Amino acid sequence: MTDSLIFDIKRYAINDGPGIRVVVFFKGCNLHCAWCHNPESISGKAEKMYTQAKCIRCGSCVEACPEKAISLTTEGIVTDTGLCLLCGKCAEVCPSAAIVMSGKKMQVDEIMDIIEKERIFFDQSGGGVTFSGGEPLLHKELLIALLDECGKRGIHRAVDTAGNVQTETILEVAARTDLFLYDLKLMNPVLHHQWTNAGNDLILHNLKALAETGADIIIRIPLIGGLNDSEENIRQTAEFITGLAGSTKEVHLLPYHNIARHKYAKLGREDVFEKLKEPDKISQVNAIAIFAEYGIRASIGG
Repeated sequence: MTDSLIFDIKRYAINDGPGIRVVVFFKGCNLHCAWCHNPESISGKAEKMYTQAKCIRCGSCVEACPEKAISLTTEGIVTDTGLCLLCGKCAEVCPSAAIVMSGKKMQVDEIMDIIEKERIFFDQSGGGVTFSGGEPLLHKELLIALLDECGKRGIHRAVDTAGNVQTETILEVAARTDLFLYDLKLMNPVLHHQWTNAGNDLILHNLKALAETGADIIIRIPLIGGLNDSEENIRQTAEFITGLAGSTKEVHLLPYHNIARHKYAKLGREDVFEKLKEPDKISQVNAIAIFAEYGIRASIGG
């Protein structure tokens, strides 16, 4: 159908919408947030992830590589990225799963088969399916096909988005989505560009447009210490949210942590986690209190 890739399907998820859910993760994002917990989601192409601690140095991957891009060293395997075609043959033969491929093409029926197996949990908990990423709205064709199929089967549909897409796309998806989990990073456009590699004008515009449709929206804010947990940013965010059409929006604050830094090592990427810090308890409590001043219910997590 498309070149869209899925890099994970998480079952029994409880933090990405109401009830117990299946979360389908699309690969590819047009934001490059410094604090991203899923760095494998940024590129829209398949990627190889290597865990040195799992490597038993058997040499199977070296023999399987048709491009001779892999060599075995005392530190484990080394891949020549100039030669590697990301064919995945090394991952297929790796006996210890030290090498895995992130991202594969999946058909609608294949994904729906996985979703259907979890239906009993949806029915008992009021759950459903959440489409996340990456940025799922960059994969409109596959996303809409899945949303339509879930709609036919009476499965609750949530979409987790940063909103950095064409307005027409988000409105088209809104017509077949029950709940949006909408990310707001920073209100200051200069800082937003500095830390995400994109401005926030379109993101804010699309949130306004989405609210005007009457869509059910939960706003999610990744809270980073010393970056967006200041009183100034929280008040600016609250003021913007109170100006949105429709009912008062709920806010979920997601405190930053560096638990995902091992993924950067697996991808062979440098992380910037040393430049980031977790928000302290006081700033979290203060943020909730500020939102409350504006009549907005905010909570940690969700």
